[in-house]
Amino acid sequence: MLWLLLALIAFICQMAAVLLLEFRNPAKAVAWLFILFCLPLIGFVLYFFVAQDYKQRLKIRSRGTRLFREIKGHLWKRAAVVRHATDMHNSDFHHNLRLFNLLNHLSESPITGCNRTKVLTDGEEAFSAMLEAMEQATDHIHVEFYIFRHDTIGTKFQDIMVRKAKEGVKVRLICDGLGSYKLKNWFIRRFKESGVEFHFFLPAMASVFNRRINYRNHRKIVVVDGTVGFLGGINVGDDYLGKYPKMGYWRDTHLEVEGDAVYFLQNVFLHDWRLAAGEKLLDLSLFPEHHCNGDEQVQILSSGPDMNWNAIQEMCFGSISVAKERIWITTPYFIPDEGLYEALKTAAVSGVDVRIIIPDRADSRLVKLASLSYVEDLLTAGVKFYEYRKGFIHAKVLIVDDLIGSVGTANMDMRSFFCNFELTAVMFDKKPISRLVSDFQEDLANSLLIDAKTFHNRGRRQKAAEILCRMLSPML
Repeated sequence: MLWLLLALIAFICQMAAVLLLEFRNPAKAVAWLFILFCLPLIGFVLYFFVAQDYKQRLKIRSRGTRLFREIKGHLWKRAAVVRHATDMHNSDFHHNLRLFNLLNHLSESPITGCNRTKVLTDGEEAFSAMLEAMEQATDHIHVEFYIFRHDTIGTKFQDIMVRKAKEGVKVRLICDGLGSYKLKNWFIRRFKESGVEFHFFLPAMASVFNRRINYRNHRKIVVVDGTVGFLGGINVGDDYLGKYPKMGYWRDTHLEVEGDAVYFLQNVFLHDWRLAAGEKLLDLSLFPEHHCNGDEQVQILSSGPDMNWNAIQEMCFGSISVAKERIWITTPYFIPDEGLYEALKTAAVSGVDVRIIIPDRADSRLVKLASLSYVEDLLTAGVKFYEYRKGFIHAKVLIVDDLIGSVGTANMDMRSFFCNFELTAVMFDKKPISRLVSDFQEDLANSLLIDAKTFHNRGRRQKAAEILCRMLSPML
């Protein structure tokens, strides 16, 4: 009997610890309490290693802040920073001062006005553009991906980076330690022997012992000579070319950027390089002057567990809250936090055209079930869900009215908003937003509308599986 009493006391202490540490995040607390209930001791060990709040690491937070402050003045002088809502090309912002002020205060990356963007809608187009830009490099190539594979397209990237390094171009590469853990040693060795500086961001095994395995760098960045940059949903791998039969055609959205926004994309890379390599790069030549080839207004937003603001989540919430006509979302994983969930429901009930495209063919059954658990109530509220049928859709796009269009790395899920290091570009001009609208309409044509009545009548086992996955969704 004594050992039962001790076990009960230990179990209560474990639950109390979770509640005390996670009281600001009820959904996450419920998920961990469920795991503790199923696996009393093992669950707490997992919590100790996986769920530590990265924000408590003030040393890491301050590193990034100091790095930025040392170059902030230079960037602000060189870039065409938009400081007032009345300076926005999009006149809709003249009546949305609250959203403008929110965006200006979310990040130390401002809205800039001297940019040109190009939307890239699949792997073939995106890879061709990135490889072509890298071929033209004369000073440096900065590359950062969550997943980098040693397959056909990965080898093409490597060949160019190796050749450019031998020509004297400074080449730096960051890969996430978990996302790219399958990279072979011989593949990495070829990078290093040729002069490419290679580092893992939070190596998998080190992350376990440092209790940071839950915080992954999900960003995708290419910056060439500080004047052209790329970001979006596409990693480096043959699957993004549709060469994996299981997933079929891979539909994604990437973005090419030239102009002032590249300065702030570069700054995100340098911040990550500081954390991955331990090297502080403050060479102002990495931020060269450029010819203004366009006048588009763009903002680069980064978010991560090392920041005080959940900038991308706040941007999504703030934009959705002011929508008057439409909210169109494309996301492979739909696991919204309570705030976004209620904002979407409220918008739909208010008559806003809310449409969300999710994959029919998912790369994770658990995540798909968790996503479907959020669908029923939103369908009742008037949100329209579509399942993409042409292949697998991995794009991360948000369109609100003719006000904003965003392309980036963040899924519409809690992991992207609160755990991962993420990145997105917010565009405000009619031309890029119209392109995103056109792509969305084409994706709708390749999707099937989820019928509310049919969905409501799905089997009990399906509903039970969805409920279970929803309980665990803050961790998926």
